[in-house]
Amino acid sequence: MRRTSSPIRPRPAAALLAAAVTAVVFCAADVPARSYPFGPRTRDVNDLGNQYVPFHAHLWDLLHGRADGGLFVNWQSGYGSSFLPDLGTYVSSPFALLVGVFPRHEIDLAVYVITLLKTATAGAAMAWLLLSLRRGRWWAAGLLGASYALCGWSVADAAYNPMWLDGLVALPLLCLVGEWTIRRRHPLLGVLVVALAWIANFYTAYMATLAAGLVLLLRLRLTDLPTRRRLRAAGRAAVTVALGIGLAAPLVIVVYFGTRHAYPGRVVRFSPVPAQDLLARLLPTTYSFGSPALYTGTAALVLALALPFHRAVPRRVRVGWTALVLAVTLSLQWAPTHLLWHAFATPQGSPYRQAFVLCALLVIAAWHSLSYGVPDRRALGAAGALLAVIALVASRSSLVKPVGWPVVVLAAAGAVGGLVLLRAADAGRPASALVPLPARRRALFAWLAVALLFGGQFGEAVTTSALATRVRYGRMDDYATWGARQEQQAEAIARADGWPRYRTDPGREQTVGNDPLMVGGQGAQYYSSLTSDVLSRTLTALGGGWTSRGRSVQSLDNPVTDAIFSVGARVRSPIDPHQTYLPQIGDRLSVTRQDVPPLVTVRSAPEQAPFGSSPYRNQESLLGSRVYTVPPIRVYDDNGNPLTEKDWIGSGSALTKPSITADCPAGSEVFLWAPRYSGVVRLADRAVLFRSKYPRNRAAMASLGPAPASGRVRIRLTPDRTGRVPRGAVGCLDTARLRTAVARLEATGATRVTVSGATVRAQLPSGSKGLAVVAAPRISGWRCATGGGDAVPAKSYHGLIAVPLDGSSTSLTCTFHPPGLRLGLTVGAGSLLALLLLGVLGAVRRRRVTQPPPTTTRPLERVTVSRGELPC
Repeated sequence: MRRTSSPIRPRPAAALLAAAVTAVVFCAADVPARSYPFGPRTRDVNDLGNQYVPFHAHLWDLLHGRADGGLFVNWQSGYGSSFLPDLGTYVSSPFALLVGVFPRHEIDLAVYVITLLKTATAGAAMAWLLLSLRRGRWWAAGLLGASYALCGWSVADAAYNPMWLDGLVALPLLCLVGEWTIRRRHPLLGVLVVALAWIANFYTAYMATLAAGLVLLLRLRLTDLPTRRRLRAAGRAAVTVALGIGLAAPLVIVVYFGTRHAYPGRVVRFSPVPAQDLLARLLPTTYSFGSPALYTGTAALVLALALPFHRAVPRRVRVGWTALVLAVTLSLQWAPTHLLWHAFATPQGSPYRQAFVLCALLVIAAWHSLSYGVPDRRALGAAGALLAVIALVASRSSLVKPVGWPVVVLAAAGAVGGLVLLRAADAGRPASALVPLPARRRALFAWLAVALLFGGQFGEAVTTSALATRVRYGRMDDYATWGARQEQQAEAIARADGWPRYRTDPGREQTVGNDPLMVGGQGAQYYSSLTSDVLSRTLTALGGGWTSRGRSVQSLDNPVTDAIFSVGARVRSPIDPHQTYLPQIGDRLSVTRQDVPPLVTVRSAPEQAPFGSSPYRNQESLLGSRVYTVPPIRVYDDNGNPLTEKDWIGSGSALTKPSITADCPAGSEVFLWAPRYSGVVRLADRAVLFRSKYPRNRAAMASLGPAPASGRVRIRLTPDRTGRVPRGAVGCLDTARLRTAVARLEATGATRVTVSGATVRAQLPSGSKGLAVVAAPRISGWRCATGGGDAVPAKSYHGLIAVPLDGSSTSLTCTFHPPGLRLGLTVGAGSLLALLLLGVLGAVRRRRVTQPPPTTTRPLERVTVSRGELPC
């Protein structure tokens, strides 16, 4: 009899259901939150607006051939930064390539769609994994897959950190690779999955790999395989992971070296959250930046809690999965294991970035509880009691708001009611009931169960996600989506652009932390986890400002630094009107131009003294000329009493409207350097905003306009928080001297400069001696050659690329090689070679096993016919 195939293939059906439910909930949650693209509120909060959207915009430019630079160097940010580490950190996911199919002005929509697809794919991958671990209802696996994709970590943390979502996708896929190693299936595909996971986002892939390893060890422990076969399976898994990471090494090692050369962040000491906060995050509608988001849906939580009491599940399965969930939960709260999860570096932002691992284990435990049959009344009663205890303890937490309790109660009622109905439908089957229920009644119970489970999951997931979105608006900085402001800036920059003859800076009044990536140009502004140490320290010494404790450097609107870095055009914009908490200074966009030296200049007698404490003198050192007068200053309080540089001013003190006086040459341009001052500064009728929040943010030096004919300068301060004014805060720029210095650098500098990808070439005047200086930070990886000589590591001149000249060379070539790339390529090539050899050996082994034995001539009477065969 021929066996008929089932009309539904369980794993594809479950994956499609999980993806569909995830996508619907993901979008539906943005409707009540009034969030983009379903409402007027921007979703670009925190690093999503500052980093991820701009880096996707730069990837769009690369894909369409419109970027300044290539894979190795990004010439648009930080006066020339290493891009390959940023690529591996932010946009190396295969999903990121989809940005290229969207229009450039729809970059926010592109990132939204990519985030949606990643989340839906994670749900599909988990649903596929659940049915690979154990057979069961495909629709239940789909709903649990969606529970994983819409877990608290996903909607509360990863929704605005889309690069982390690759780890959410990777974890179930890596667990599948573990299953393949047990069953000796898909060895090459397993290596490729590991490699792709580590390429997409090595940070969360590391956490997912640890989690998948724990799942594999438990699976091996629960099997009936002999010890020798278990060890072989573990060995195959280790080789698979090693080869996969090896294939990803060209990118992973480059990112690692990028972190070694990055500006150091603050050292954070881990502090575990209280138990009530930990348990509160298991419930829907809770939110907190500093606690683990462990919500997976009430139905999944009830099933996981029922697992230890589910008598239909084998004892070792119950004990194994329950113990693993508890062990991982405790590991979140213990400092040594917390460091292990985060690659031995406590995060500077949200401290529980590994929480998605526990969410995955809760969902897998829930699946084991359901796949052996719906828990009976005893197990559901015990789970309900544990859920009540969790709610009781969580009620002591400030994270549970009164408006959340109705959602918790309704979700719990829907989950328990749905499981009870599903249990009744199963119990009424003819094979399992003394008095079978009619088929219609069983079908009714089953459909009601599905409706309750899906309805409860949909309602609580939408509410939890919408609440997290709305709360983020009030607690995090948010930034406008692409609009008229960026359109005007991009058009102005395109008209003024003259790269590489000179740079065009997008301007001091930024919209996001990476304006050059969004609107074009080549500025100082740059925000990345991999912002180089040399860039941040150099710009700080020159009077630059920054946020994020030095990793988000800002544009420095100063004619001296513009001359140093060959900024020949500068866009000046009013303060972003989206930032409603800031005073609106400025009324229209403008572009200013000035003559500047070329990108490569020659210093015949370079100053060797290191930078000092005065940014004005530091600028003169790099320029090679004295152009500033730095007069003594006098600071007075509201009553005219003198103050010292150690005195605090601003709100929180009695000094609300202090003033500064100084004497400057008539007609000179007055600058104020007050890195720890925040508020409005006025000189005559000009107002300038300083923004500082020490130690997180630092205000940049700013021009206040020309000094009066009398030379007597009186600067009025209106601080908005406490701060200080340092000694030597006022600088008076002699613009005539600056023009002379620029003319000299132009006369002795390069006669022609070309930039191609990661290579700078310059033609120098004959007989040039001293030091050739390239107006780019001397980040690790630059090698230079003069004439026909060999390339050697570039020197550093106050943080910029420098090459000694002896007067015999008239050409200069500098090329950037990302640190770690050569080592990564070597490791990757070795892994690829080993993979190919293993593939060949496996093919030869399979051929020997399947090859029929050689035929021999035997007497006819000895030929026997097996049963069911026909003789030829």
